[in-house]
Amino acid sequence: MLRLVPILLLTMTAIASAEDLYVATPLTPPHSFTPEIEGPAVDREGNVYAVSYQTKPTIGRVTPAGLAEVWLKMPEGSLGNGIRFDRRGRMFVADYTGHNVLLVDPRTRAAKVFAHEARMNQPNDLAITARGVLYASDPNWQAGTGQIWRVDTRARVRLVAEGMGTTNGIEVSPDGKTLYVNESVQRNVWAFTIGRDGGLSGKRLLRQFPDHGFDGMRCDSKGNLYITRYGKGTVVVVAPDGTILREVDVLGKRPSNLCFGGPDGRTCYVTEVEHGRLVQFRTEHPGLEWARWPGRNRRK
Repeated sequence: MLRLVPILLLTMTAIASAEDLYVATPLTPPHSFTPEIEGPAVDREGNVYAVSYQTKPTIGRVTPAGLAEVWLKMPEGSLGNGIRFDRRGRMFVADYTGHNVLLVDPRTRAAKVFAHEARMNQPNDLAITARGVLYASDPNWQAGTGQIWRVDTRARVRLVAEGMGTTNGIEVSPDGKTLYVNESVQRNVWAFTIGRDGGLSGKRLLRQFPDHGFDGMRCDSKGNLYITRYGKGTVVVVAPDGTILREVDVLGKRPSNLCFGGPDGRTCYVTEVEHGRLVQFRTEHPGLEWARWPGRNRRK
């Protein structure tokens, strides 16, 4: 059996290289989502969830084949943004009008407030650790400032970074030791060391870009960051040391966010505002969050 392993790895590498990697194609029709299209996140079955399908405030569910439906109408006064799933399959939604993080039971589709913090400007995007701890970016667009909140599994909210620019995309590294946060207006990508108590320290600049804004950000299983470049119409792939690896055209000038899914975790789904749709492209490595589902093949 040991002799078969190199052959298997070579075969899978050959399959990946034979694909059209990093070439975007539409998944849903134009304007099937409103201009507020955001999110997105993939459940264990491979369905993609994104906010503002057909009308707002809603969450739409899209199958890997592109079949879509209104999956949830948001509670009165709430408007969703970033979405994450924990290992139990529970959905968390950043509710930026309600200053909440919502918890949605995927079986009943019932939504309730998981955590509320009146001092939040507008919880925007979410990152989640392997243990289910959330970090929320919290920009103040009018003032050009931002902060970061930590929400533990008991819904206790703690401010862990302040005095930043317009915090937006946020992600945790595969080893759980680094939190990445980008600033949309200032065009910086920062890295923090995550302490044993969940606090942040050692703020350092990973990469600064000369033009165009940022929005969502996700890691693949190798720790590479995929960042939407709002206004340029691309997703840029950045190595953990800040090196730019490639940039992918995503068929519209205003990509807002992204996630990974597909049968092997190597399909990147992008919410694209200009045409109000989801687009997709294949990648070399699976997404980090996809690889964390229980029972999933975690070969990196």
